[in-house]
Amino acid sequence: MQGEREVSRFASLTARPLTEARFIFRTTGGFYLLGGLLADLIAPVMPDDGVGNRTVVFALATFAIVAGGLMIVFGSRLRPVYNEYFVMVGIAIISAVVLAATNDVAALAMSTIYVFAAIDAAFFFPWRHALVSALVVALCYLVVLPMRAGLAWWAGLLGTGVTLVAGATTGILARRAAYADIDPLTGLLNRRGFDRLLDAELNEAGRSRDEPALVLFDLDDFKIINDTSGHRVGDAALTEVAATWQQLVQPPQALARYGGDEFALLLPETSEVEALAIADRMRAAISIGCSAGVTSRSPGESASLLFGRADIALYKAKQAGRRRTMLESANLPAGAIELREHLNNLCVYFQPIVRLDQPGAPIVAVEALVRWPGHPTGITALEIIRTAESYDFVDMVDRAVMRRACAEAVVWQRAAGERKIALHVNVSGLSLMKSQFLVGVHQVLIETGWPSSQLIMEVTESVVDADNNTAMAKLAELRSVGIRIAIDDFGAGYSSLSRLRTLPTDELKLDGSFVDSLSSHGSALLEAVASLGRAVELPMIVEGVEDEPTSDLLTRMGYPMAQGFFFGRPMPLDELCRVFDAEHAATESRG
Repeated sequence: MQGEREVSRFASLTARPLTEARFIFRTTGGFYLLGGLLADLIAPVMPDDGVGNRTVVFALATFAIVAGGLMIVFGSRLRPVYNEYFVMVGIAIISAVVLAATNDVAALAMSTIYVFAAIDAAFFFPWRHALVSALVVALCYLVVLPMRAGLAWWAGLLGTGVTLVAGATTGILARRAAYADIDPLTGLLNRRGFDRLLDAELNEAGRSRDEPALVLFDLDDFKIINDTSGHRVGDAALTEVAATWQQLVQPPQALARYGGDEFALLLPETSEVEALAIADRMRAAISIGCSAGVTSRSPGESASLLFGRADIALYKAKQAGRRRTMLESANLPAGAIELREHLNNLCVYFQPIVRLDQPGAPIVAVEALVRWPGHPTGITALEIIRTAESYDFVDMVDRAVMRRACAEAVVWQRAAGERKIALHVNVSGLSLMKSQFLVGVHQVLIETGWPSSQLIMEVTESVVDADNNTAMAKLAELRSVGIRIAIDDFGAGYSSLSRLRTLPTDELKLDGSFVDSLSSHGSALLEAVASLGRAVELPMIVEGVEDEPTSDLLTRMGYPMAQGFFFGRPMPLDELCRVFDAEHAATESRG
């Protein structure tokens, strides 16, 4: 009984081939086109008894032909609910044609077109709406026809009966066909229905839309549930998973129970990065462990090849320890795929930022820098970021680095004692633009326990250079929760100096090129920039300091902070903790 209730609950959503906009409006448009052509064919041979108006018939029929053609061509852009309005308009047009017919026989002939409206409504409308449409058609037969001179009220009874029977039969057969594509336990599409839908989507993709993505899910250790708790409990678990996921799926997305404990998700016009995020969100929504494999379709690729690649991704997820999502990309090169699959292998090194205007130049902040130790080709941090940005998953890299940096910062902060050390984390402009960026930052802070007041996010000058309103809003919102902003590589771009007072920033990091060119001209420029920083009351950090003379020069110029190899190279967590321990010991000895 539960399975039957789920079928009725989800039937209207899962009978996708019968509810897609392109199919709906191509059918309705076809009925408009055919009805208009029939009326145009009948109109010239109608005997004229002076009652009707042949011109009106021609005009209405031509309008129907044009409207039908437009629906066939552009209907896929419309919402399916609009079809109900088009059917009602169609009934009104048919009624007008019947009234305009030039004699009674022609009126009867024209009235047969009502059957198209009845079939359309029975095929696509919910049963209640289809019943209302059937009643409207019946009234038209019994009211509109008698309005014609010489026709009795019962003249439309036969047409009414035939039309209603045709509509009811069509509706029943359509729904039975839909139920054949539905899994009776979960109410989702079954394998047959999903395969049919996928074939239709692949035929459409490449012509009028982008290629789709495919996700395969497999419930981890589901066999144990059946073996230990029984199949009834297992069935209940499957039903619960299906109901949870169904709430997360938005048309035209389609979810199916593909077999046993395996589910398939079709994502039309969805990138692999978006599909990965959707898969992770769906896995997190259920209490049962789940693995997922993601891929997308290459142009012209068959359904079997698409499924094969998604299955490979799912296998990798299982082999990697389960409870994760893996990508087998159709588009990414091997290096990008490797990076995407090994985000957990990324680690962070920390480079000290010191206070020049205090005795001993104490560490007041550290910058987190991404590293991939053990990579066979020795990929650099710049290559990691460039690869991730090129293939639109840099937000995932940034989040992984931020999470690792904040978690390890909690450890070295304990070694630093009572001094509050700020953590600098670099953020790509592409990450900043993502809709879920702020939510992700909030989650990382909650998970790691790192205070927002000790987090400084570094964005490059180019991110804020072009008056990007979205970026400005994101930075302002970060500052509103206590996170500070530093403009990195300042001076390497083309920001107007006059904008410094309006930028949502708390610090400026001066590009290392200023230090590299320390001639007499360079010194003058550094002094000018130092004065500018004091004028706008923005603390400045000079990057790339590698020797004592440079450090002394910057101190004399009044720069408050500096960073570079002279003060410390990027180092792992344990080495940084030893540095803080040494600083703490030195402070106690002086005291």
